[in-house]
Amino acid sequence: MLLLRDVQKNDLTGLKRLAAVLNSVNLPNNEEVLSSLIERSTKSFSGTLRDPFHREYLFVLEDLRNKQLIGTSMIIAQHGTREAPHIAFQVTEAEHYSASIDKHIRHQVLSIGYNYEGPTEIGGLVVDPPHRSTPEKPGKQLSYVRFLYMAMHKKLFRPRVLAELLPPLMKDGRSLLWEACGKKFTGLEYPEADKLSRRNKEFIKELFPASDIYATLFSTAAQKIIGVVGEETRGVQRMLERIGFKYVNRIDPFDGGPHYEADLSDVTLVRRFRTAKLGEKDFDQEAELYLVAVERTTGKGRFRAVLAPVRFDDKIAYLSESAKEVLGVEPGEKVSLVPFE
Repeated sequence: MLLLRDVQKNDLTGLKRLAAVLNSVNLPNNEEVLSSLIERSTKSFSGTLRDPFHREYLFVLEDLRNKQLIGTSMIIAQHGTREAPHIAFQVTEAEHYSASIDKHIRHQVLSIGYNYEGPTEIGGLVVDPPHRSTPEKPGKQLSYVRFLYMAMHKKLFRPRVLAELLPPLMKDGRSLLWEACGKKFTGLEYPEADKLSRRNKEFIKELFPASDIYATLFSTAAQKIIGVVGEETRGVQRMLERIGFKYVNRIDPFDGGPHYEADLSDVTLVRRFRTAKLGEKDFDQEAELYLVAVERTTGKGRFRAVLAPVRFDDKIAYLSESAKEVLGVEPGEKVSLVPFE
């Protein structure tokens, strides 16, 4: 059975291995950054990081058979602060018409914007390649657990939730949009700018033009990928759309990845969130699958969740013996649930 839980300090080695799979802004392949991320996450789960909107929660998925981490996901309580604003290109359309030559042209226009009280962001979704597309659906578990946790603690998060999806990239990992735009204004290569942006947003504000940028000036290939989701991320896109997310005509200024957003209260998983008391009897028959979570207010491990069939009798939930053992729960304890299918 797979266990979803909050990250711990002794997870650094396993986290480093996973970060090498997807060297992203949220989960970089850098030991110092990962150590800092683990520390911030443990303080977030314990509540010792006082400002709830400065918190970042890192979840890990552990294969209990070999004690190996096989995936991660993350919630950033607020993406966009005065120190590090949320930056994006708004994508709009401008129309121009010349009566004298009867010429009508539409242009895609990129307008840079800065948000200092940004939305909650979900990110850092990484699944070890050998475990992708397996019957346990680890990627879906890691994605859904974030909404389970947000449903449990709505007041700790912003009303809007953002997901930045990966766009199509070049074979060498470069971004067509960065080559067409960002590189020309900053003089930086994409990997260098991407790494720098993790600790410094000022250079973007100072070097990018404040005025509108007409995408017509880009190559045809660069224009075609604006707002497009990369092939490997299409599954995530479909999942987000099923639970209520929509493309909001904004893209990342670095790689051009499209932004998908939803009101937290409108996400179908959050609407179907429920709590129950754990029943005494074991239940291991076929039933609707749920992500089931239990929380502790003391100790190192504050959050544990597992995917399991659940039978309800009013406000009583019945789980299998193995699911209860993984969660470490006793009859009568409170559990929190969201449907998996």
